[in-house]
Amino acid sequence: MIIKLLVEGGSMKPGPAISQKLGPLGINLGKVMQDVNKSTESFKGLKVPVELDVNPKTKTFSVKVSSPPVAELLKKELGLELGSGSAKKIKVGNLSIEQVISISKTKLDHMLAKDLKKAVKSVVGSCVSLGILVEDKEAKEIEQDIVAGKYDKEIKEEKTQAAPEKLQKLSQYFAEVKRKQDAMLKKEEEAKAAAEAAAAAQATTAAPAAPGAATAGEATAGKAAAPGTPAAPAEAGKKQEVKEQKKK
Repeated sequence: MIIKLLVEGGSMKPGPAISQKLGPLGINLGKVMQDVNKSTESFKGLKVPVELDVNPKTKTFSVKVSSPPVAELLKKELGLELGSGSAKKIKVGNLSIEQVISISKTKLDHMLAKDLKKAVKSVVGSCVSLGILVEDKEAKEIEQDIVAGKYDKEIKEEKTQAAPEKLQKLSQYFAEVKRKQDAMLKKEEEAKAAAEAAAAAQATTAAPAAPGAATAGEATAGKAAAPGTPAAPAEAGKKQEVKEQKKK
């Protein structure tokens, strides 16, 4: 029986998903985790596909480790925990073509690509969705360059190490890209906060008076002639004069 798992390299831990898959088989979970962690130690920090070939009768098993997904290898290469949540707008790194070739060679035996060039193009395709630049360019542009043969020499020679000077330039370029991105995001956040404040102020101004509450004009009128309030002295004098004239 084949059981497929996706574990963190060198750090497989017990959990509901693991127990649900392996518990009913009656195999030793502690031994499974020990063997898997030993087999995946070289992929520490990465999500690694693992297959357990279990014999339910003898309760024995064997471990087969596959290469981590391309996305995991790309993130490890750049020291990232996550890719971009908005790949078209936000970039998270800048790779050399040599780094891409290195990852492609690692994955080649596990890919549908028939040769290294197609594998390199496939890995660059993953850079598109993660928001990763390659050679200071959008990954989609690099895909076209690969098809056009621009990197045939590097791919044919299987170059997997970029010169330190080149890596430094790529890093400097990305630092400027990130600076501009951060400024743009800050500006957007400030605009959003201002819009929310304006909307809140408008809502407060336009809020209707509570039921039974008098408006400012009604309150003034009420003060001038409130029912049951004694008349002002001057008004009382005029009424007295009218009464005396009627008597005469």
